[in-house]
Parts: sequence; structure tokens; C-alpha cells
Amino acid sequence: MTGDEKNWLLEQRAQRCVGHLAKHRFDADYLPTTAEVMDKVKPLLAAATTVGFGGSDTIRSMGIHTLAEEMGKELYDHHRSDLTYEETLAMRKRQQGCDLFFTSANAISETGEIINVDGIGNRTSAMGFGPGRVVVVAGYNKIAPDLHAALRRIREVAGPMRAKSLGVETPCAVTGVCTDCNSPMRICNITTILHRKPMLTEVTVLIVGEELGY
Repeated sequence: MTGDEKNWLLEQRAQRCVGHLAKHRFDADYLPTTAEVMDKVKPLLAAATTVGFGGSDTIRSMGIHTLAEEMGKELYDHHRSDLTYEETLAMRKRQQGCDLFFTSANAISETGEIINVDGIGNRTSAMGFGPGRVVVVAGYNKIAPDLHAALRRIREVAGPMRAKSLGVETPCAVTGVCTDCNSPMRICNITTILHRKPMLTEVTVLIVGEELGY
């Protein structure tokens, strides 16, 4: 299979995913490149005063934090290295009521569900209720055929890779295999599934035609 054929196949999958997300009342779009995503989020940032960020490698690698800062927005980013524990906790809480909240997804089913697993829960809580708008940005590598496959993707791919990247002391960060552990550093304590758009929260989902995140 050539690169062109692979990209075509993945784009078809992404387009089907976007179609089902739209049926589920999400504001969904497929954008081939991260540059187009940046153009898409600029007007959303312009309309916001406070901007929160979940712990997303996808969002950070795209430079959305930098763009928001350059636009003079107040950032609620708990990954800042200069924060104390108490300040980090305060940032997580402020994310629950920000104007605009950016995150990615651990998996998105082709059938139109958004699935996330969290260790603490600030990200999963903010996705359902609180912020004025939630923006989910995910590479097409995050798409799974259905809900069961999405949950399996998190357990077998996203979870171990994210644990490894965070340097936490869990079995999966050592072996790459989920053992459904009871480690105090376990990052898979809370699972949320957005089956449909939450009643009081606007959710924009941007599927990108690139491999992003874990």
C-alpha cells in the first residue's frame, strides 16, 4: 500500500467519523493539516477571554498555547513548570469554568463517540460541563472502528504510551502492557464517553489528517 493509498483510506475513515459526530450534534470537521486547524481555532480564541488546556501532547505540539498567549488570553495551563502544587490544583479547577477549553481524545470511534481516560479528572470533567466551548483536536490515528475498539485502543496503545511519556511508575510504563493495576500513579482512573453533545456545552471536534499524540 502506497502512502497515497494509505492517506486516502484514513481520510475516508475520518470523513465517516465526522459524519457520525455531526449526527450526534457535535460541531465536527475534518481538516487535512495542523495549519488549517490553527486557522480554524483563531476566531474561537478571539471570542474568548480565558482559555483552559487539558494535558494534551497533541494540543501542545501544535502551538495552540503559544497562539493563545500571543493573543493576550488568560491561560489556565496546569503544565507550567513554574507552578507550585497548590497553584497547579487551582489551575485545574479554573479549567472547569473557562470560556474555551482545548483537549484531545484518547480515542474517537468511527461511529461518533469521544472517549477519554483520566487519572485526576479535570480534563474529563471539563469536557462534559463548565466551559463555554470545548475544542477536541485529534489526529486520524485516534479513530477506532467502534466504541469497543476505541476502549481497546486506549488500553493497548494510548494508555501505555502516555504513561511512558509522563514517567509514572506503573506496570504499563515498563512493559507496555495494561495489567489493570492498582498503582497509586495509575493514569486510568476515570473513563468518560461523550455519546452525544452534552446539553449545555458546545463541543467542536476537529479531526486532523495527520498522526498526532498517543
